[in-house]
Amino acid sequence: MILVTGATGGLGNATIQALLKKGFPANEISALVRDEHKAADLKSAGIQIKIGNYNEYDSLKTALVGVDKLLLVSSNEMVDRLVQHKNVINAALENGVKHIVYTGIDIVSYETTVIPYVSQIHKDTADYLQKVGIPYTILDNTLYADSIGMFSGEKFLETGIFFPAGEGKLPWVPKAEMGEAAAVVLTTSGHENKNYAITANVAYSFSEIAEILSEITGQEVKYLKPDAETYVEGLVKAGVPKEIASFLAGFGIAIGNGEFNTHRSDLEKLLGRKPMEIKAYLTEIYG
Repeated sequence: MILVTGATGGLGNATIQALLKKGFPANEISALVRDEHKAADLKSAGIQIKIGNYNEYDSLKTALVGVDKLLLVSSNEMVDRLVQHKNVINAALENGVKHIVYTGIDIVSYETTVIPYVSQIHKDTADYLQKVGIPYTILDNTLYADSIGMFSGEKFLETGIFFPAGEGKLPWVPKAEMGEAAAVVLTTSGHENKNYAITANVAYSFSEIAEILSEITGQEVKYLKPDAETYVEGLVKAGVPKEIASFLAGFGIAIGNGEFNTHRSDLEKLLGRKPMEIKAYLTEIYG
C-alpha cells in the first residue's frame, strides 16, 4: 500500500495520477486529505481516502496502518512545519512503514540562502529521517514551472513580467513530471537512502521565458526587472499583503542569486526519457 499525503494538492495529486497512469492498482493507493469532500474524484477512481492532519498525531497513526510506502509532501504552512513532519515520520515509524519519500528543495546552499525560512525545514526534515532510520528517498525539487505565471504577475502577457529575479536562471519542472518522478521512486527498487535532484537539464531566466512567450503568442512579452523594494511596493499598492509580497520577493532574490541553478539533475534518469522542455510546457499552457 502506498499512501500519498497532500493528495488534493498539486504535487500529491500529480503523483497519484502518475501512479494510475503507470497501471498501479487504485485500491493499493491511499490518499491522505483533511477534507474528504475535496477528494471526491479520487474516491470515485477507487483510491482509499484517509482523513488526517499533520497536526493531529492520532489521525496520522490511524491513516498509516497497513502502509508500506509513504510520500510525505512537505507542509505548506509556515508555522511548526518540523513538528508536523516529525508527526508523520513518527506515525510511519510506529506503523512499520518500510520507505518514506520526502519532497525537499534543490538549492545551492542551506547556509547562504536568502530564503532560509523556506529551505531550512527541508534540511531539518532530511536530518530527522536519517536519524530515525526508516529507509528514505529525498526528492530535492526545483520550483514548479506551474508557478511561472504566479511569479510573473497578473496579466503579464499584456503588461510584462514583473518580478525581481534579474538574470538568474532556474531549471523549472512541471508538477506533472515531479509527480511522475515520485511515482517511479515509489514503485521501483533501488532508491533507498538516496537524494535525487528533480530539476530540468537546462535552466532559464525570466528574460528567456519572456522571449519564448513572445514567440509562442506572437506578441511582445516584456520582462520588467524591478528591484525587490520596488516589487514589494508595487504589489502592496495592488492590494497584496506586505508579508506575501516580501515572501515572493525572497524567491526572486534567490533566483537572481542563482540559488536554484545547482547544475545537477536526476530527472531524466528517473523518467527514462528527456524531461519536457520549457518551451513545450509554455506552449501547452499559453499557446
